[in-house]
Amino acid sequence: MLRADMNETLSRVGRGTPMGELFRRFWLPAVLTSEVAEPDCPPVRLRILGEDLVAFRDSSGKIGIVAAYCSHRLAPLFFGRNEEGGLRCVYHGWKFDTGGRCMETPNVPPGAPDIRRNVGITAYPVHESAGVAWIYMGPKEVQPPFPALEYANVPAEHAFAARWLQRTNWSQGMEGEIDSSHISWLHRDFDKNTTKQKSTGAQMSSDAAPHIELRQTEYGLVYGARREHEGQYLWRVTQFILPMFSLIPRAPGDFVSGGGRAWVPVDDNHTTVFTFGYRVDQPIGQEELDTYYNSGALFPPRMEPGRYELPDGYAIDTWLPLASKENDYLLDREMQRTVNFTGIWGVHDQDRALAENSRSIGGADPGIIDRSAEHLVSSDRAVVAARRILINLTDALKKGVEPAVVADPDAFGVRAISKLTPIASFDEFMAAYGEETRATGVCRPVPVE
Repeated sequence: MLRADMNETLSRVGRGTPMGELFRRFWLPAVLTSEVAEPDCPPVRLRILGEDLVAFRDSSGKIGIVAAYCSHRLAPLFFGRNEEGGLRCVYHGWKFDTGGRCMETPNVPPGAPDIRRNVGITAYPVHESAGVAWIYMGPKEVQPPFPALEYANVPAEHAFAARWLQRTNWSQGMEGEIDSSHISWLHRDFDKNTTKQKSTGAQMSSDAAPHIELRQTEYGLVYGARREHEGQYLWRVTQFILPMFSLIPRAPGDFVSGGGRAWVPVDDNHTTVFTFGYRVDQPIGQEELDTYYNSGALFPPRMEPGRYELPDGYAIDTWLPLASKENDYLLDREMQRTVNFTGIWGVHDQDRALAENSRSIGGADPGIIDRSAEHLVSSDRAVVAARRILINLTDALKKGVEPAVVADPDAFGVRAISKLTPIASFDEFMAAYGEETRATGVCRPVPVE
């Protein structure tokens, strides 16, 4: 059970909230570069940490992520003209560059005072990497270097990225991601030969109550879930990386590919989920793209680009899953009897069906789970530990102590691994295989301007 005040701390992400300020100390994925692919392309509406923004690529090819409204009469810049090095408001022609500086105020008469330096709009540092534009929203004086997350630093042809909307608080999605025991139930396919989940190794064991051991690290935590399998142990080592990244292991064996998710808060009740996949041995081939990424079987779900209106009326441009609360996630009861455990097709659609419909605090907060009624067990240890780490960091930040890990980009260079082994002890397992959880020289970190 989580106390009400701790639940508030964990869930609320607006400016000035403890968790919101913690998030602002990290680089966060904001938008796919393919959504702002061409110079002078249409702007994209975003909301991140409760803040309304637009992303655009200027005439020189530089991406800007700036406040959503013109500083003159607060007209929406989404309707603006992206032209000649800046985004021009169509109301009165004021124009802003990627740094938020006001370039032109054409309705100000000649000879009047030049007000441009005083009427700029908020703009945040942006870093392009592996198909994603990342944003830093915190104080300039503590801006960290870009983290050496392996999937953010591999060559472009080795990487895949996608994003979509989940209608929950960010922590609800993140906690489901680092819960290893649910895969034995929620994601169970009855035919282990035809399942598309072979890549995860999750179908290899009938042991539905894994033994969990975890260790806190400077970047978050690492934990091992041990299951019995044919006289050996199947160890799945998952990484939780601050503040909301997860790396999930693939099938047992030598590490050649990895991936995970980032759970970026739109506001308290909505999340943009980013999924990342990457290979270290070769570019991602078309068959792999079609089977594991484009099919909807794993991540991302089947989806389409669309406009989503948030409860306060602000619209964002995002990707909307085809299976949704409105159609009961395409639940098929005959499929549930004969094909898989849920009757819902697709791993993330299964996850989202449970996350978006769990018991919430109330009608005013449909995306925040009511944790006061939980009854946690030993397999929830990673969830409990992640909550504790985050709450401790917010407490420290309120006292002026910045999160130390952001200053060390190499600390983020970790992997999730999976092995079949006779080793029963997690410490012995990590002594034998721990080096494989560190990223290698395939990463090519790029300095942030």
